[in-house]
Amino acid sequence: MALLAQDSAVPCALVALTVFRAPAWACLICFTSYKERTRICQIFAGIQGPELQKCQEAFSSAFADLADIEINYDDRSHLHDAFTQMTHSLQEIAAAQGSFNVAFPDAAEKMRKVIMKLKGAQACVPPCGFQDVARRFLCYGCYSKACNFPLDCPGERRGLEGEETDLTVTRGQQAKFSCTVNFQLPKEEITYSWKFAGGGLRTQDQSYFRDIPRAQGYLARIRPVQPTHSGTFSCSILHDQRPVARLYFFLNVTSAPPRGEIELQVSFRKVLRWAPKETETLEPWRPSLGELLARPEALTPGNQCLLAALAAVASASATLMVWVFFRWYFKGN
Repeated sequence: MALLAQDSAVPCALVALTVFRAPAWACLICFTSYKERTRICQIFAGIQGPELQKCQEAFSSAFADLADIEINYDDRSHLHDAFTQMTHSLQEIAAAQGSFNVAFPDAAEKMRKVIMKLKGAQACVPPCGFQDVARRFLCYGCYSKACNFPLDCPGERRGLEGEETDLTVTRGQQAKFSCTVNFQLPKEEITYSWKFAGGGLRTQDQSYFRDIPRAQGYLARIRPVQPTHSGTFSCSILHDQRPVARLYFFLNVTSAPPRGEIELQVSFRKVLRWAPKETETLEPWRPSLGELLARPEALTPGNQCLLAALAAVASASATLMVWVFFRWYFKGN
């Protein structure tokens, strides 16, 4: 929907400023045409005469408080529809021979309530980017105002704020870039464009960059990283093919450490992961008979005497058991 009616050309608007004596480009001037406002007063007060001048002055005075209004830029069409409905309502009141001294203040109050219900524009979030959600429309001038920030976003260089985000990666490892900003992006039609300036070049001059066609999302990965990847990567955030913000990442690729150093690091990590076992308790050795017979050094004189005594006791026990058995047998017969 058009912001202004077709009859609201610049010459007519200048005439309206003189006739209505309104503050420069108030909301009434922005969303209604000079022809519409004049037609309303002609219905109220006639085509000519002093009453027409009074009607025009009353119209301007009633809406004077709406001169410095700021609204969200996306709410322009909603406010334009509200003013269009207001002009139709005033024409109906004028045709019914109502009083413009009553109709104009009532209409202005209704429009003020409509504006109060509109959500205000979000605050600008520094330090960069075209923030469409924070764009606002000013009735005092009938123009839109965006955040006065540069398109290029600063990065982090060695922990300090700089022009690019520095990233140092060892050859063969992975490099990852995240193309994100700290302000709200539109929910639809957001695309990402990645470019690269190689040869270890640190720059923001777009003439040095070439497109990376396969990188399309907000996150870009390079693996394995090679020395040819050293240079500046650029990410552009686009909304409906219009640039919103641009970020830069400088990738510094370092050589891998020597093989001997890697092996030493691996050994050191193994030492760090080593944990001592629980302390073992020593118990006295009590050999069995089989161990004594199998180990000649265990047959000490004391052990030999012990074995002879055990053999004598075993032989006497066996003889006694045989004697008891035969005595019982013959006694029974």
